[in-house]
Amino acid sequence: MNQTSKRRFPRFAPAVIWMIVIFGFSSRTGDQMNTMLPFFQKLFPHMASFDWGHFLAYFILAAAIDYGIGRKANKISYKLLIIIACGVYGITDEYHQSFVGGRMTDIMDIRNDMIGAAIWVILASIPMIKKRWRKAAP
Repeated sequence: MNQTSKRRFPRFAPAVIWMIVIFGFSSRTGDQMNTMLPFFQKLFPHMASFDWGHFLAYFILAAAIDYGIGRKANKISYKLLIIIACGVYGITDEYHQSFVGGRMTDIMDIRNDMIGAAIWVILASIPMIKKRWRKAAP
């Protein structure tokens, strides 16, 4: 491992930690999860089928991966890589859920994961936000 790789690896710690948090939530039973996010369903009743938990979790994961990549994340190829990485982790998350009582796999959850990641990538591309983000995550 070269010197640059050794310095970059800790930058991915937030993404790894957040993946562990997602895994922890995926380990909860269906009954436990149904009591966690009713706020969004009350706030947006017309979007009851949209899983805000997945959206938010993968929005944050995309930001953490973006932070790990650093300035290279401004390139379109890295933006696509962020969305794809979140989608792949979403697939593994759904597979993991298939082993948890009261949970099942749902392709719509993967859709919501990728929407969350894509929204992060779009927001991080807005010049004013990009400028502030790059100061915080050089």
